[in-house]
Amino acid sequence: MSFATLGLSPALLHAVRTAGYHAPTPIQAQAIPAILEGRDVLGLAQTGSGKTAAYALPLLQALQQRAAPAGPGSPALLVLVPTRELALQVAETLRELAQALPQRLRIALAFGGVSINPQLMALRGGSDVLVATPGRLLDLIEHNGLHLRGLRTLVLDEADRLLATGFEEEWQRIQALMHGARQTLLFSATLPDKLKALAQGLLNEPLEIHETQQLAAIHQRALQVDAAQRTPLLRHLLKTQDWQRVLVFVATRYATEHVAAKLWDAGFQSAALHGELSQGGRREVLDALKAGKVKVLVATDVAARGLHIDALDAVVNYELPRSPADYTHRIGRTGRAGANGVAVSFICADSATNAESHFRVIEKRQGQRLAREQLPGFEPKALASEVQATGGIKGKRPSKKDKLRAAGLLPPAQS
Repeated sequence: MSFATLGLSPALLHAVRTAGYHAPTPIQAQAIPAILEGRDVLGLAQTGSGKTAAYALPLLQALQQRAAPAGPGSPALLVLVPTRELALQVAETLRELAQALPQRLRIALAFGGVSINPQLMALRGGSDVLVATPGRLLDLIEHNGLHLRGLRTLVLDEADRLLATGFEEEWQRIQALMHGARQTLLFSATLPDKLKALAQGLLNEPLEIHETQQLAAIHQRALQVDAAQRTPLLRHLLKTQDWQRVLVFVATRYATEHVAAKLWDAGFQSAALHGELSQGGRREVLDALKAGKVKVLVATDVAARGLHIDALDAVVNYELPRSPADYTHRIGRTGRAGANGVAVSFICADSATNAESHFRVIEKRQGQRLAREQLPGFEPKALASEVQATGGIKGKRPSKKDKLRAAGLLPPAQS
């Protein structure tokens, strides 16, 4: 199948070739014709599967084909995303693809953590497309920078993440500001129960796309190691593996800077990326990585979504993520667009978070079990027992009622 068979205009086919897209991915092949027909879509696919282009291409074409503007002060297309990194990535993709269109489209970008004034100024002339985070969108509306009465299409990108960050209250406020019928598209890598409920109430007879084959291009490994040996093991992997660009995930801002400094001292070009960096600082780090000035990026989960780096060879979970969904998004930074990638997770039996038990939950959600590996010279001194690995045996730990009975505050249990 080619993009030419999907109903795209000659201008967008030229944009596709210029962007280096060779053939549509499975989700693009299914979503593009449906969106061009005006259907609602629920698209589920792993990171790196081409979800952004799957909705960007047909929606840009629809905007070109509409003669009448959405109305002063209102975008025709609103794309809601959970993070500034994803907002930047989506806006960049839309602008790149829109360059080939005969009519100029005004594509605006809005996210928090920076001054609102430049964003208000950019919206004075109106916008055809707005890519925004929910909180900043509401700020702009409260400042009379825009309204949503002329909205024709709504996209929720990384919808699962939007819900996970307390999006429900903000969504209710946003929904109350929208009027009339519109085309609605939900794209996500996972489908939690909250997203199912939202989809049922928001989408009208949607096309449901379930494309979950992307992780097959990622070789996953689980290395057992003591917590104190993680940095030496990471240095060993960087020396012995043919990795040119590596993304290392840790849990805290302090850890990003600490691990990056240790690697730099050992001769590895490295940098830290976390949520407390300014937007300019984040862009500087990412540009250095893309330019090859930095080869190892040590980051918190701020880099787990919306971050696209060409030819990222490996992802290392120096510390495990909080949830299976975050694991999926982390390792999805590699193995993108059909390329092969490697994802390595450090499993530390002596960690305070019971890493083996936590990783088994992640494996269960993925429907697979990885062989545990130990590298020579880095064999752990401690290994999790089966009880520790499975989180303990139910019933052995006294319940709250048992403790109250032991203290004489409740009557004995009836036999």
